[in-house]
Amino acid sequence: MPRFADTLRTLPSVEHIARLELSDADGQPAGIIENRPGSAGSVAVYHAVTYPDGCLDRRAAEQALTLYAEHTADARAHPGKHPNIDRLFALIDGDQRLQVGIVLR
Repeated sequence: MPRFADTLRTLPSVEHIARLELSDADGQPAGIIENRPGSAGSVAVYHAVTYPDGCLDRRAAEQALTLYAEHTADARAHPGKHPNIDRLFALIDGDQRLQVGIVLR
């Protein structure tokens, strides 16, 4: 299984993105992921699985969990340690759908 750091090198660049804004089915804010150290990898993963339609559904969340590699198991073992992965677990468990908006730099 590839490691997360190796996977990140294969994903499209997100240097042009300042943050991702998540919203629920009603258009209500559901979170923000800033493109900064500590969360830039999540910006890359979320962007990769939701491009081009901006939809984060069950299929995209499952794909994202695969991309997170070893961090997915760590998140399962330590709830709250990886909030952007925890969000994916909750999305899958609740069969929810989020829209992911891109705010450019």
